[in-house]
Amino acid sequence: MKKFYKQLLGIFLVAAILFGGIAAKSMMSSASNAKAGEAKPKNTKAEKMEVHFIDVGQADATLIMCDGHAMLIDAGDYSKGTAIQNYLQKQKVKKLDYLILTHPDSDHIGGAPVIITKFEIDKVFISNYEKDNKTYQKLIEALDNKRLKYTTPEVGTQYSLGTAEITILAPNGTYNNPNDASIALMLQNGENKFLFTGDAGEDAEQDILKTDIDLSADVYKAGHHGSRTSTSQKFFEAVSPSCAVISCGEDNSYGHPHAETLNTFRMNGVKVYRTDEDGTIIATSDGKKITFNVPASETWKSGEPNGNSSVWEAPSQKQETETPEPKEQDADKADTDEITYVLNTKTKKFHKISCDSLPNDNRKDSSESRENIIAQGYQPCKRCNP
Repeated sequence: MKKFYKQLLGIFLVAAILFGGIAAKSMMSSASNAKAGEAKPKNTKAEKMEVHFIDVGQADATLIMCDGHAMLIDAGDYSKGTAIQNYLQKQKVKKLDYLILTHPDSDHIGGAPVIITKFEIDKVFISNYEKDNKTYQKLIEALDNKRLKYTTPEVGTQYSLGTAEITILAPNGTYNNPNDASIALMLQNGENKFLFTGDAGEDAEQDILKTDIDLSADVYKAGHHGSRTSTSQKFFEAVSPSCAVISCGEDNSYGHPHAETLNTFRMNGVKVYRTDEDGTIIATSDGKKITFNVPASETWKSGEPNGNSSVWEAPSQKQETETPEPKEQDADKADTDEITYVLNTKTKKFHKISCDSLPNDNRKDSSESRENIIAQGYQPCKRCNP
């Protein structure tokens, strides 16, 4: 009997050992699998990021590089495509993670076909506003030839660029004005934030405010080359930037940057950097601080439609008889005291002052009526239909 109990006990001990081993192995395997399935903690350390506001005259092109990744926002006009290509190659850029063309004006997409042809590109974002002109057609043809898909990104969508994060802010619908249809985005690297709004005007800015997305930024790429039609007061207050960068051409015919925008910046202690004064501007972010390769502007010179400049004056220094500049969106309205049309004395065509194909040479500003101008032998521009 004792022998039987000893045998039975031995069987239980063997079974216990075997069960314990299997259970332990199972627990170890489960623990190992759980560890393998856990998401690795995100590396929150910000790497070096460079934002190159490329000098392309009265146009826009911004290269962002972070942690071995690159993005280009806008590509200047058609005459700057090769120059932008050379600049990117000089920065050893071989591939673009993103090409963002904020809206279809020629000074933003004209050089894009060259970039599309010469570089590998992962994602292409374009505005939901289409134009029926050769510049836009060449863009679409270049994308089709490279078999690149293009979309308008949804507001609130986020994308990564190395350690930096991109948040889409606009467009928030469809607009009659291509400027308002601009893609806007926030670029954040660590604690540093950069805001880009293309040529978005006040209506689009108000729509961006309605998204309730945090718009506070350290660096604000001034909307529409520093035009008075952008940087509305409430929008500026929401952004509250320390620095502003203005991309514009020297003695440009639009009078950018406008005095109203410069006044807003100066009265709020915003440091201003301008491509028309310093050429290409490079801002470098380490996630905590931002440094620029050039000093902030001290001229505070606004542009004038005739290509001249005037120095900003504090409100108390202005003469009481001075009248405010007309709003840019009203510049094409008939008013015998203001410029109503821009004439090209060589081609004998006339344009709205807001047209994106205004002549730099052979230009004559007129306050005459449409009928009088046509009577002088001028024909209306087919692009802006004055």
